[in-house]
Amino acid sequence: MMMIYGMLPFMRQTLPYGELQQTIDYRWPGNNRFGLRPAAQFIGPGDEKITLSGELRPEITGGAVSLTTIRLLADQGMAWPLIGGSGMIYGMYVIESITNAHSEFFPNGAASKIMFTLNLKRVDESLTAMFGDLKQQADGLISGAGNLPGRLTQAIDSVKSAAGKLISTAGGFLE
Repeated sequence: MMMIYGMLPFMRQTLPYGELQQTIDYRWPGNNRFGLRPAAQFIGPGDEKITLSGELRPEITGGAVSLTTIRLLADQGMAWPLIGGSGMIYGMYVIESITNAHSEFFPNGAASKIMFTLNLKRVDESLTAMFGDLKQQADGLISGAGNLPGRLTQAIDSVKSAAGKLISTAGGFLE
């Protein structure tokens, strides 16, 4: 698997892309000053976009069905996670546009070559916003694990107590 977007994996059988282009903008507005260059001020990151493009050969790779699947994801109007096959988490992305060109047709009108371009735009604030504070989550897991022996002891004691009551109740019926 090359990458996954939502539940759609990019691989040879679906939408293998030949090129991934990533653009990250940074915002530097200028304030005009008399007799001087405008003063620039960094106000944070801007748009982050990824463009995937490739060629589909339906007899070998995905085809019209794969393009329809990605279009259905786009029609949902939702952001989906984009994760590289190496484990790189890109963030939450929406599909801005899908372009495809069909050529080299079979006698039945089906294309044997489909060129596609998929434009994605990141919509989450940051990975921290997406996943929350990982340190805080880890601390919660560690403290929860620290309480685990006490919880296990309580669970075992309650099972022993219930078993004792069951045995004493059963003993009364046997007499």
